[in-house]
Amino acid sequence: NIFTQQPSYFSDLDETLPTVLQVFNNILHKCGLQCEGASSEPQKLEERVNVTPGNMPLQELKDIVLYLCDTCTTLWAFLDVFPLACQTFQKHEFCYRLASFYELAIPELESAIKKRRYEDNSVFADLWRRISHSRKKVMEAFHILINQVCLQPILE
Repeated sequence: NIFTQQPSYFSDLDETLPTVLQVFNNILHKCGLQCEGASSEPQKLEERVNVTPGNMPLQELKDIVLYLCDTCTTLWAFLDVFPLACQTFQKHEFCYRLASFYELAIPELESAIKKRRYEDNSVFADLWRRISHSRKKVMEAFHILINQVCLQPILE
């Protein structure tokens, strides 16, 4: 394991985690689901357009679902291969923030995918498969985090 060979990589991971969290915030923002006051940056008045997954262009919805799928799969794969990273993730309240993201974004995206009219049903099938995969990977990543941060210390 590279983290064993180079322990300073843990500090690199610690410095990188705000960027990982920002990815989830960016998805919420693109979906119009950003919580008030959640962003540290001021918002321009002309940016306050009511874009939701239900009314955004199809290509934008596809892009968000693909981005989410890639992000969730990568997160799960990293934690699955290197569960010791969970302690570093938890220093950034990752469990809480991942659960909040899931609660805000996944049902909204699922609803938008179901309600949208498609010219090609294969587009619906692909989006549904990817959002379902994303949901599963978020839950599996959360399970790894809870297992490593909460359950394993009790069992040891």
